[in-house]
Amino acid sequence: MAQHADSPPADAPSPEHERGEPTRGAPGVGRLVGLDLARGLAVFGMYAVHVGPAPGQDGVVGFLMELAQGRSSALFAVLAGFAVALITGRRTPKTGLAGRQAAAKVVIRAVILMALGTALTLTGTPVVPILAFYGLFFLLVLPLYRLGAKPLALIAVGWALVGPQLLYALKPVFGGRVFLSYGQADGPVSLFFTGGYPALTWVPFVIAGMAVARCDLAATAVRIRLALTGVALAVTGYGGSWLAVRLVPGAAEAVGKAEEGSGMSSVSPDSIGIFGDSPAGMLAAAPHSEATLSIVGATGVAILVVTACLAAMDAFPRLRRLAGPVIAVGSMSLTAYVCHIVAIWLLDTEELTVPPLYILLGFIASVTVLATLWSRFVQRGPLEWLMGRATGLARQIR
Repeated sequence: MAQHADSPPADAPSPEHERGEPTRGAPGVGRLVGLDLARGLAVFGMYAVHVGPAPGQDGVVGFLMELAQGRSSALFAVLAGFAVALITGRRTPKTGLAGRQAAAKVVIRAVILMALGTALTLTGTPVVPILAFYGLFFLLVLPLYRLGAKPLALIAVGWALVGPQLLYALKPVFGGRVFLSYGQADGPVSLFFTGGYPALTWVPFVIAGMAVARCDLAATAVRIRLALTGVALAVTGYGGSWLAVRLVPGAAEAVGKAEEGSGMSSVSPDSIGIFGDSPAGMLAAAPHSEATLSIVGATGVAILVVTACLAAMDAFPRLRRLAGPVIAVGSMSLTAYVCHIVAIWLLDTEELTVPPLYILLGFIASVTVLATLWSRFVQRGPLEWLMGRATGLARQIR
Protein backbone atom coordinates (compact mmCIF):
# COMPACT_ATOMS: atom_id res chain seq x y z
CA MET A 1 0.00 0.00 0.00
CA ALA A 2 1.37 3.40 -0.93
CA GLN A 3 2.07 5.61 2.05
CA HIS A 4 1.61 9.35 2.08
CA ALA A 5 3.91 11.84 3.73
CA ASP A 6 1.86 14.55 5.29
CA SER A 7 0.70 15.67 8.65
CA PRO A 8 2.92 16.08 11.64
CA PRO A 9 2.94 15.47 15.32
CA ALA A 10 1.99 17.83 18.01
CA ASP A 11 4.44 19.62 20.17
CA ALA A 12 5.92 17.69 22.99
CA PRO A 13 4.54 17.62 25.59
CA SER A 14 1.13 19.28 25.72
CA PRO A 15 1.95 22.74 26.99
CA GLU A 16 -0.79 22.82 29.58
CA HIS A 17 1.15 20.20 31.48
CA GLU A 18 4.10 22.54 31.84
CA ARG A 19 4.95 23.52 35.40
CA GLY A 20 3.13 26.69 36.25
CA GLU A 21 0.24 26.14 33.83
CA PRO A 22 -3.20 24.92 34.94
CA THR A 23 -3.88 21.22 35.01
CA ARG A 24 -7.10 19.37 34.37
CA GLY A 25 -9.68 20.16 36.99
CA ALA A 26 -8.50 23.73 37.44
CA PRO A 27 -10.72 26.70 36.55
CA GLY A 28 -10.92 27.35 32.84
CA VAL A 29 -9.41 23.97 32.10
CA GLY A 30 -11.81 23.49 29.19
CA ARG A 31 -9.74 25.89 27.15
CA LEU A 32 -6.68 23.71 27.72
CA VAL A 33 -8.41 20.35 27.29
CA GLY A 34 -9.76 21.76 24.04
CA LEU A 35 -6.21 21.97 22.73
CA ASP A 36 -5.70 18.29 23.50
CA LEU A 37 -8.95 17.53 21.68
CA ALA A 38 -7.68 19.45 18.65
CA ARG A 39 -4.38 17.57 18.80
CA GLY A 40 -6.20 14.26 19.04
CA LEU A 41 -8.21 15.05 15.93
CA ALA A 42 -5.02 16.11 14.17
CA VAL A 43 -3.37 12.81 15.14
CA PHE A 44 -6.23 10.89 13.54
CA GLY A 45 -5.94 13.07 10.46
CA MET A 46 -2.21 12.37 10.36
CA TYR A 47 -2.83 8.64 10.54
CA ALA A 48 -5.37 8.96 7.72
CA VAL A 49 -2.77 10.59 5.50
CA HIS A 50 0.00 8.15 6.31
CA VAL A 51 -1.78 4.80 6.31
CA GLY A 52 -5.33 5.47 5.15
CA PRO A 53 -7.01 5.06 1.76
CA ALA A 54 -5.94 7.32 -1.08
CA PRO A 55 -7.87 10.61 -1.24
CA GLY A 56 -10.18 11.47 -4.10
CA GLN A 57 -12.47 8.47 -3.80
CA ASP A 58 -16.23 8.86 -3.82
CA GLY A 59 -18.19 8.85 -0.61
CA VAL A 60 -17.61 9.95 2.96
CA VAL A 61 -14.31 8.09 3.35
CA GLY A 62 -12.82 9.74 0.28
CA PHE A 63 -13.97 13.16 1.48
CA LEU A 64 -12.42 12.65 4.92
CA MET A 65 -9.15 11.44 3.42
CA GLU A 66 -9.03 14.51 1.18
CA LEU A 67 -9.88 16.77 4.12
CA ALA A 68 -6.94 15.39 6.12
CA GLN A 69 -4.41 16.09 3.37
CA GLY A 70 -2.21 19.00 4.40
CA ARG A 71 -4.74 20.38 6.86
CA SER A 72 -3.84 18.10 9.75
CA SER A 73 -0.19 19.12 9.45
CA ALA A 74 -1.23 22.78 9.30
CA LEU A 75 -3.32 22.26 12.43
CA PHE A 76 -0.32 20.81 14.24
CA ALA A 77 1.82 23.75 13.15
CA VAL A 78 -0.78 26.19 14.47
CA LEU A 79 -0.85 24.24 17.74
CA ALA A 80 2.93 24.56 17.86
CA GLY A 81 2.35 28.30 18.12
CA PHE A 82 0.09 27.64 21.09
CA ALA A 83 2.89 25.60 22.66
CA VAL A 84 5.39 28.44 22.36
CA ALA A 85 2.88 30.93 23.75
CA LEU A 86 1.93 28.70 26.68
CA ILE A 87 5.52 27.94 27.61
CA THR A 88 6.60 31.58 27.42
CA GLY A 89 3.48 33.04 29.04
CA ARG A 90 0.21 32.91 27.13
CA ARG A 91 -1.52 36.26 27.67
CA THR A 92 1.43 38.00 29.32
CA PRO A 93 4.88 36.96 28.04
CA LYS A 94 7.36 36.12 30.77
CA THR A 95 10.29 38.45 31.36
CA GLY A 96 13.45 38.46 33.41
CA LEU A 97 14.58 35.13 34.83
CA ALA A 98 11.25 33.44 34.05
CA GLY A 99 11.52 34.63 30.45
CA ARG A 100 15.07 33.32 30.07
CA GLN A 101 14.11 29.95 31.50
CA ALA A 102 11.06 29.73 29.25
CA ALA A 103 13.16 30.56 26.18
CA ALA A 104 15.65 27.88 27.23
CA LYS A 105 12.81 25.35 27.44
CA VAL A 106 11.81 26.15 23.88
CA VAL A 107 15.42 25.78 22.68
CA ILE A 108 15.84 22.43 24.45
CA ARG A 109 12.61 21.16 22.91
CA ALA A 110 13.73 22.32 19.49
CA VAL A 111 17.09 20.55 19.69
CA ILE A 112 15.51 17.29 20.88
CA LEU A 113 12.82 17.39 18.19
CA MET A 114 15.38 18.03 15.46
CA ALA A 115 17.50 15.09 16.64
CA LEU A 116 14.49 12.79 16.99
CA GLY A 117 13.12 13.88 13.62
CA THR A 118 16.43 13.14 11.92
CA ALA A 119 16.49 9.68 13.51
CA LEU A 120 12.96 8.93 12.30
CA THR A 121 13.84 10.14 8.81
CA LEU A 122 16.78 7.76 8.67
CA THR A 123 14.49 4.77 9.28
CA GLY A 124 13.53 5.05 5.63
CA THR A 125 9.78 4.77 6.23
CA PRO A 126 7.59 6.08 3.37
CA VAL A 127 6.68 9.10 5.49
CA VAL A 128 8.31 12.52 5.71
CA PRO A 129 8.58 13.11 9.50
CA ILE A 130 7.91 16.67 10.54
CA LEU A 131 9.74 16.62 13.86
CA ALA A 132 13.02 18.10 12.62
CA PHE A 133 11.11 20.85 10.81
CA TYR A 134 9.03 21.35 13.93
CA GLY A 135 12.14 21.94 16.00
CA LEU A 136 13.37 24.55 13.54
CA PHE A 137 9.98 26.30 13.65
CA PHE A 138 10.34 26.65 17.43
CA LEU A 139 13.73 28.30 17.04
CA LEU A 140 12.62 30.67 14.29
CA VAL A 141 9.59 32.02 16.15
CA LEU A 142 11.24 32.25 19.57
CA PRO A 143 12.43 35.87 19.04
CA LEU A 144 8.76 36.85 18.62
CA TYR A 145 7.45 35.46 21.91
CA ARG A 146 7.13 38.85 23.60
CA LEU A 147 4.85 40.26 20.91
CA GLY A 148 1.10 40.63 21.26
CA ALA A 149 -1.66 39.16 19.14
CA LYS A 150 -1.89 41.97 16.57
CA PRO A 151 1.84 42.23 15.76
CA LEU A 152 2.03 38.43 15.52
CA ALA A 153 -0.96 38.32 13.20
CA LEU A 154 0.56 40.98 10.96
CA ILE A 155 3.88 39.12 10.81
CA ALA A 156 2.05 35.88 9.96
CA VAL A 157 0.20 37.62 7.12
CA GLY A 158 3.36 39.27 5.83
CA TRP A 159 5.33 36.00 5.95
CA ALA A 160 2.53 34.14 4.16
CA LEU A 161 2.59 36.76 1.41
CA VAL A 162 6.37 36.92 1.01
CA GLY A 163 7.58 33.40 1.87
CA PRO A 164 6.08 31.50 -1.07
CA GLN A 165 7.19 34.16 -3.54
CA LEU A 166 10.72 34.03 -2.14
CA LEU A 167 10.72 30.24 -2.35
CA TYR A 168 9.62 30.46 -5.97
CA ALA A 169 12.38 32.97 -6.71
CA LEU A 170 14.90 30.60 -5.13
CA LYS A 171 13.74 27.61 -7.20
CA PRO A 172 16.62 27.92 -9.69
CA VAL A 173 19.14 28.03 -6.83
CA PHE A 174 17.97 24.73 -5.38
CA GLY A 175 17.06 23.05 -8.64
CA GLY A 176 13.33 23.21 -8.07
CA ARG A 177 11.78 21.49 -5.11
CA VAL A 178 11.82 17.78 -5.78
CA PHE A 179 11.37 15.80 -2.60
CA LEU A 180 14.29 13.82 -1.28
CA SER A 181 14.16 10.07 -1.38
CA TYR A 182 12.73 8.62 1.80
CA GLY A 183 15.34 7.95 4.44
CA GLN A 184 17.53 10.91 3.48
CA ALA A 185 18.18 13.92 5.69
CA ASP A 186 19.58 16.95 3.90
CA GLY A 187 20.27 19.36 6.75
CA PRO A 188 19.50 23.09 6.65
CA VAL A 189 18.71 23.21 2.92
CA SER A 190 15.95 20.65 3.37
CA LEU A 191 14.63 22.25 6.55
CA PHE A 192 14.43 25.73 5.07
CA PHE A 193 13.73 25.19 1.38
CA THR A 194 13.45 21.74 -0.17
CA GLY A 195 11.92 19.46 2.45
CA GLY A 196 8.36 18.38 3.01
CA TYR A 197 7.65 21.26 5.39
CA PRO A 198 10.01 24.07 4.36
CA ALA A 199 10.30 26.69 7.09
CA LEU A 200 10.09 29.44 4.52
CA THR A 201 6.41 28.65 3.98
CA TRP A 202 5.37 26.81 7.16
CA VAL A 203 6.41 29.26 9.87
CA PRO A 204 3.31 31.46 9.24
CA PHE A 205 1.16 28.66 10.68
CA VAL A 206 3.15 28.72 13.91
CA ILE A 207 3.06 32.51 14.21
CA ALA A 208 -0.70 32.47 13.58
CA GLY A 209 -1.06 29.98 16.42
CA MET A 210 0.91 32.27 18.72
CA ALA A 211 -1.36 35.17 17.77
CA VAL A 212 -4.51 33.16 18.56
CA ALA A 213 -3.04 31.99 21.88
CA ARG A 214 -2.41 35.61 22.90
CA CYS A 215 -6.15 36.36 22.61
CA ASP A 216 -8.63 36.22 25.48
CA LEU A 217 -10.00 32.80 24.62
CA ALA A 218 -12.38 32.89 27.59
CA ALA A 219 -14.40 35.68 25.96
CA THR A 220 -17.28 34.56 23.77
CA ALA A 221 -16.93 37.63 21.55
CA VAL A 222 -13.27 36.81 20.91
CA ARG A 223 -14.12 33.24 19.98
CA ILE A 224 -16.80 34.41 17.58
CA ARG A 225 -14.33 36.79 15.93
CA LEU A 226 -11.76 34.00 15.67
CA ALA A 227 -14.32 31.67 14.12
CA LEU A 228 -15.34 34.33 11.60
CA THR A 229 -11.66 34.98 10.86
CA GLY A 230 -11.16 31.27 10.22
CA VAL A 231 -14.09 31.21 7.83
CA ALA A 232 -12.84 34.32 6.04
CA LEU A 233 -9.35 32.88 5.64
CA ALA A 234 -10.65 29.53 4.39
CA VAL A 235 -12.93 31.20 1.86
CA THR A 236 -10.18 33.57 0.76
CA GLY A 237 -7.64 30.80 0.35
CA TYR A 238 -9.63 28.05 -1.29
CA GLY A 239 -12.28 30.25 -2.89
CA GLY A 240 -9.65 32.70 -4.13
CA SER A 241 -7.69 29.89 -5.75
CA TRP A 242 -10.83 28.46 -7.37
CA LEU A 243 -11.73 31.86 -8.77
CA ALA A 244 -8.21 32.76 -9.91
CA VAL A 245 -7.78 29.48 -11.76
CA ARG A 246 -10.84 30.31 -13.82
CA LEU A 247 -10.03 33.95 -14.48
CA VAL A 248 -6.26 34.02 -15.05
CA PRO A 249 -5.25 32.85 -18.53
CA GLY A 250 -3.18 29.66 -18.43
CA ALA A 251 -3.66 29.26 -14.69
CA ALA A 252 -5.76 26.10 -14.88
CA GLU A 253 -3.06 24.15 -16.71
CA ALA A 254 -0.26 25.49 -14.49
CA VAL A 255 -2.18 24.74 -11.29
CA GLY A 256 -2.97 21.26 -12.55
CA LYS A 257 0.74 20.55 -13.03
CA ALA A 258 1.60 22.07 -9.65
CA GLU A 259 -1.02 19.96 -7.88
CA GLU A 260 0.30 16.82 -9.56
CA GLY A 261 3.71 17.47 -7.99
CA SER A 262 2.65 18.98 -4.69
CA GLY A 263 1.55 15.92 -2.75
CA MET A 264 4.34 14.31 -0.78
CA SER A 265 3.28 10.90 -2.00
CA SER A 266 4.34 11.89 -5.50
CA VAL A 267 8.07 11.57 -4.98
CA SER A 268 9.66 10.93 -8.35
CA PRO A 269 12.86 11.87 -10.19
CA ASP A 270 10.96 13.80 -12.86
CA SER A 271 8.72 15.75 -10.51
CA ILE A 272 8.49 19.43 -11.39
CA GLY A 273 8.16 20.29 -7.72
CA ILE A 274 5.93 22.98 -6.28
CA PHE A 275 4.38 25.81 -8.30
CA GLY A 276 4.56 23.80 -11.54
CA ASP A 277 6.66 25.28 -14.29
CA SER A 278 5.17 28.78 -14.38
CA PRO A 279 4.28 31.55 -11.89
CA ALA A 280 0.58 30.82 -12.41
CA GLY A 281 1.11 27.63 -10.43
CA MET A 282 1.39 29.81 -7.34
CA LEU A 283 -2.39 30.20 -7.47
CA ALA A 284 -2.82 26.60 -6.31
CA ALA A 285 -4.39 25.94 -2.93
CA ALA A 286 -3.68 22.21 -2.97
CA PRO A 287 -2.12 20.57 0.11
CA HIS A 288 1.64 21.19 0.22
CA SER A 289 1.54 23.48 -2.79
CA GLU A 290 3.32 25.99 -0.49
CA ALA A 291 1.49 28.82 -2.26
CA THR A 292 0.08 31.79 -0.35
CA LEU A 293 -3.55 30.85 -0.98
CA SER A 294 -2.90 27.34 0.33
CA ILE A 295 -1.35 28.73 3.52
CA VAL A 296 -4.24 31.16 4.01
CA GLY A 297 -6.91 28.50 3.49
CA ALA A 298 -5.27 25.88 5.73
CA THR A 299 -4.70 28.46 8.48
CA GLY A 300 -8.38 29.33 8.39
CA VAL A 301 -9.40 25.68 8.76
CA ALA A 302 -6.95 25.21 11.65
CA ILE A 303 -8.27 28.27 13.51
CA LEU A 304 -11.83 27.01 13.05
CA VAL A 305 -10.97 23.59 14.47
CA VAL A 306 -9.09 25.01 17.45
CA THR A 307 -11.83 27.53 18.23
CA ALA A 308 -14.55 24.89 17.98
CA CYS A 309 -12.67 22.50 20.27
CA LEU A 310 -11.98 25.19 22.88
CA ALA A 311 -15.59 26.39 22.84
CA ALA A 312 -17.05 22.87 22.98
CA MET A 313 -14.97 21.85 25.99
CA ASP A 314 -15.99 24.96 27.91
CA ALA A 315 -19.66 24.97 26.89
CA PHE A 316 -20.36 21.26 27.28
CA PRO A 317 -18.48 19.78 30.28
CA ARG A 318 -20.20 16.41 29.77
CA LEU A 319 -18.71 16.24 26.30
CA ARG A 320 -15.27 15.94 27.90
CA ARG A 321 -16.11 12.43 29.08
CA LEU A 322 -17.34 11.37 25.66
CA ALA A 323 -14.31 12.92 23.99
CA GLY A 324 -11.99 11.58 26.68
CA PRO A 325 -10.25 8.97 24.49
CA VAL A 326 -9.51 11.55 21.79
CA ILE A 327 -8.30 14.01 24.44
CA ALA A 328 -6.03 11.30 25.86
CA VAL A 329 -4.45 10.80 22.43
CA GLY A 330 -3.95 14.55 22.06
CA SER A 331 -2.34 14.83 25.50
CA MET A 332 0.45 12.49 24.36
CA SER A 333 0.61 13.44 20.70
CA LEU A 334 4.41 13.27 20.46
CA THR A 335 4.31 9.67 21.69
CA ALA A 336 1.45 8.90 19.30
CA TYR A 337 3.36 10.37 16.38
CA VAL A 338 6.66 8.63 17.04
CA CYS A 339 4.95 5.29 17.73
CA HIS A 340 3.04 5.37 14.46
CA ILE A 341 6.23 6.05 12.48
CA VAL A 342 7.93 3.15 14.25
CA ALA A 343 4.89 0.93 13.63
CA ILE A 344 4.94 1.76 9.90
CA TRP A 345 8.64 0.90 9.86
CA LEU A 346 8.24 -2.40 11.73
CA LEU A 347 5.09 -3.54 9.95
CA ASP A 348 6.24 -2.43 6.50
CA THR A 349 2.68 -1.34 5.72
CA GLU A 350 3.45 -0.97 2.02
CA GLU A 351 3.69 -4.77 1.82
CA LEU A 352 0.49 -5.49 3.75
CA THR A 353 -2.47 -6.84 1.78
CA VAL A 354 -5.02 -5.58 4.32
CA PRO A 355 -7.27 -2.81 2.90
CA PRO A 356 -5.96 0.64 3.86
CA LEU A 357 -9.18 1.54 5.67
CA TYR A 358 -8.74 -1.41 8.04
CA ILE A 359 -5.11 -0.50 8.64
CA LEU A 360 -6.15 3.05 9.47
CA LEU A 361 -8.88 1.89 11.85
CA GLY A 362 -6.39 -0.45 13.50
CA PHE A 363 -3.90 2.38 14.05
CA ILE A 364 -6.60 4.68 15.46
CA ALA A 365 -8.07 2.01 17.73
CA SER A 366 -4.65 0.97 19.02
CA VAL A 367 -3.44 4.47 19.89
CA THR A 368 -6.81 5.38 21.43
CA VAL A 369 -6.90 2.33 23.72
CA LEU A 370 -3.27 2.69 24.75
CA ALA A 371 -3.55 6.43 25.40
CA THR A 372 -6.76 6.02 27.38
CA LEU A 373 -5.29 3.31 29.58
CA TRP A 374 -2.02 5.20 30.06
CA SER A 375 -3.79 8.43 31.02
CA ARG A 376 -5.69 6.66 33.80
CA PHE A 377 -2.44 6.09 35.66
CA VAL A 378 0.03 8.70 34.37
CA GLN A 379 -0.70 12.31 33.51
CA ARG A 380 1.75 12.59 30.62
CA GLY A 381 2.78 10.25 27.84
CA PRO A 382 6.18 8.56 28.09
CA LEU A 383 7.93 10.78 25.55
CA GLU A 384 6.18 13.84 26.96
CA TRP A 385 7.49 12.91 30.41
CA LEU A 386 11.02 12.54 29.07
CA MET A 387 10.73 15.88 27.27
CA GLY A 388 9.55 17.47 30.49
CA ARG A 389 12.55 16.09 32.34
CA ALA A 390 14.90 17.40 29.68
CA THR A 391 13.39 20.87 29.59
CA GLY A 392 13.60 20.95 33.39
CA LEU A 393 17.27 21.72 32.90
CA ALA A 394 16.18 25.25 31.99
CA ARG A 395 15.51 25.89 35.68
CA GLN A 396 19.26 25.82 36.23
CA ILE A 397 19.52 29.15 34.41
CA ARG A 398 19.98 32.05 36.80
